Amino acid sequence: MRTIEILDSHTAGEPTRLVLEGGPDLGNGTIAERLQVFRRDHDRWRSAIVNEPRGSDAVVGALLCVPSDASCDVGVIFFNNIGYLKMCGHGTIGLVASLAWLERIKPGKVRIETTVGIVTAELLESGDVVVANVPSYRARKAIPVDVPGIGVVRGDVAWGGNWFFLVEEHSLEVRLSNLDALTSYSSRIQQALSEQGIRGDDGAEIDHVELFAAANPQEADSRNFVLCPGGAYDRSPCGTGTSAKLACLYEDGKLKERQEWRQQGILGSVFRGSVEVRNGRIFPLIRGSAHVTLRGSLIIDENDPFAWGIR
Repeated sequence: MRTIEILDSHTAGEPTRLVLEGGPDLGNGTIAERLQVFRRDHDRWRSAIVNEPRGSDAVVGALLCVPSDASCDVGVIFFNNIGYLKMCGHGTIGLVASLAWLERIKPGKVRIETTVGIVTAELLESGDVVVANVPSYRARKAIPVDVPGIGVVRGDVAWGGNWFFLVEEHSLEVRLSNLDALTSYSSRIQQALSEQGIRGDDGAEIDHVELFAAANPQEADSRNFVLCPGGAYDRSPCGTGTSAKLACLYEDGKLKERQEWRQQGILGSVFRGSVEVRNGRIFPLIRGSAHVTLRGSLIIDENDPFAWGIR
């Protein structure tokens, strides 16, 4: 019998499950090195934590780690129902809000070692969190993809901590009641990208598809739908997806440095974003809030046929 101590939260509707204690021993390497150990030797823990019967396709796990970098306050590895995420914007906001709820941090700056480098976040007195994300950029603009059943779709390939295919020109209404059509459309794009060998830098898989539409100007500047790896949609406006979008907007001259951009997700919740440019690189800032929903223990009973999750 094993127990895993967790703290659940949601960021703008998207759930994060923070593992506090009881996770696998990954050694003392860098967070990136520990991710490799996690993937290679302990993947069943990932499944047990976020998959059914304890979780769902929407849950993103966050394994709290002691950082290898002495300048950092914490380390974290993000994962979901099918694998591991390079970076997670909503999860970082959830992580910081959860640490504040546990009274482990106070308002101020937090340095976080992630698998893609050091990310800085700030806990505001209001409880909001501002994430200073990794440098983001557009790798390729207006790439055509021949999607079976749809036709040619054009989009930008961009990095915001994960790889995205960003599509603005489409015929779909971006609203929750249109979820099945949005999911089907995005899934077909995702499959076509894979089959046609359209990838990010260094051959990286483009594992997120993001569709945009106009928003009510009183509420936001844009509305999006994001399909995540594993087939679940992002309930939040997506932190890394918003970062990729901000980079494209800045490169197109549609966004000035430090100008606020309000990105609305499929549930109507909003992230506020802007960019800083240092040494020619674009650093997105994403502001949002998270709320703790549950504290408890996961129980893994080896006599349970689904002890390590339904894969």
